[in-house]
Amino acid sequence: MSIIVAEDLSKVYPVAVKEPGLKGTLLHFVRRNYRLVQAVQQVSFQIEAGEVVGFLGANGAGKTTTLKMLTGLIHPSSGQVRVAGQVPFRREASFLQNITLVMGQKQQLIWDLPALDSLRINAAVYGISDKELQYRIGELAEMLSLQAKLTQPVRKLSLGERMKAELLAALLHHPQVLFLDEPTLGLDVNAQVSVRDFLREYNQRYGATVLLTSHYMADITALCKRVLVIHQGQLIYDGSLEGLSERFAPCREVKVELAQPKSKAELLSYGDIEAVDGRMVRFVVPQESLTRTVARILAELEVVDLAVTDPPIEEVIGQLFRAGVAV
Repeated sequence: MSIIVAEDLSKVYPVAVKEPGLKGTLLHFVRRNYRLVQAVQQVSFQIEAGEVVGFLGANGAGKTTTLKMLTGLIHPSSGQVRVAGQVPFRREASFLQNITLVMGQKQQLIWDLPALDSLRINAAVYGISDKELQYRIGELAEMLSLQAKLTQPVRKLSLGERMKAELLAALLHHPQVLFLDEPTLGLDVNAQVSVRDFLREYNQRYGATVLLTSHYMADITALCKRVLVIHQGQLIYDGSLEGLSERFAPCREVKVELAQPKSKAELLSYGDIEAVDGRMVRFVVPQESLTRTVARILAELEVVDLAVTDPPIEEVIGQLFRAGVAV
């Protein structure tokens, strides 16, 4: 059953336009002109309960605007959206009990107080009893390895510890649906891995649905089997991460270690050469000729080792953004 349904979702913003100079400033006060900015254009998708879906797009593509419509923070200009069977922008209490929104660049914890005090405030807002609060804090803090940090002022926590505490606060009411906007933004590699591991465990333990935006492709590849790609407000891809690579990356990278170094001129006939470093050579080979090319390399060259890999997913996504067409 679909827990998130968006149908032809659109958002248009009127933006004031001011001419330069004193005359333009005076006219701006008297009679303003506006232009319409189409932030999101007829976006449609469905997400099943328990899915973890990546939401990708360049800066300004419409990701955060879509998330705000899904969580009811802004009203769509047109189209329909339902989350957990409810209309988000009505902001009913039963809806707010079922969702959470975590934004990596914003915080809800009170800076000068221990995180535990903010958690008690959240518990009061959601009507969580003291006994249940202690159980939930203990459970989530253990999953996040955060037990010893909750009594320290938030300002004294590291960035990674603060992000974990933010996640704990956002999940204290056990929401069904998690909207995560750059939850690992600015974190070091170890902290990113820790947050990913927690989100994976939380999804598996509670069957929560997750819609995740991130500029770190490692977050997406580690957590998401399915991705949505938005470009200039339009949804241009909805499918598996593997399918995206297969459909938009027609070439494969062939890494070869030779017994003896070869010049670039001697290797050109085997395919496009990406790099030559002593005995190490990297070819870019079209997928349709991959089998034939690899067989020829093995037959005609003294090969110590050979590996065939997909291009990095970052490169595939970059190509998709540059093309900006539905695939």
